[in-house]
Amino acid sequence: MDIRLPAGSELVPLNRSYPRKAFRSGQPQVDDWLWTKALQQQEKHLSVTRVLLDSAGSIVGYYTVAPGQVDYADLPAELVKKLPKRPLPVAVVAWLGVSQQHRGQGLGTRLLAHALRDCYEAGQTFPFVAVIIDCLDDAAKQFFQKFDFQEIPGNPYRLFLSVSRLEAMMTERQ
Repeated sequence: MDIRLPAGSELVPLNRSYPRKAFRSGQPQVDDWLWTKALQQQEKHLSVTRVLLDSAGSIVGYYTVAPGQVDYADLPAELVKKLPKRPLPVAVVAWLGVSQQHRGQGLGTRLLAHALRDCYEAGQTFPFVAVIIDCLDDAAKQFFQKFDFQEIPGNPYRLFLSVSRLEAMMTERQ
């Protein structure tokens, strides 16, 4: 996965000074999260949102990551075969959005690469068994499946990436 950011852009933690209300992805839920919830959740230490700023300081994309848990029985048997039968720790890529005017430039892939790198690095201190993503629609599902995310049985819009696959992706880049 290409992790390089476009020239003149920077990926930074969300703060109050950034123009959140100007961001438009074309998906109301994705926009509303950034406009009204991302900063509050970050201030409560429930998630972290990073925004991609262009050279003018406009938000052209973002992602949010958070810790989570998933019930042992919700994950595929091959993933949990030797794990305790209890809620298991996961990393969650909770939100990912790219502005409408910047689509088609590979920014979604680059933001996902950064989000997965953040999860991988956090996993060195706070281990987890998988990265989880809840997809809003079929287009999002198809996007994430290109990066080896798989359906959680019985929940077709909840996808997972095993930690072993994440580790392989991170070491492939080096």
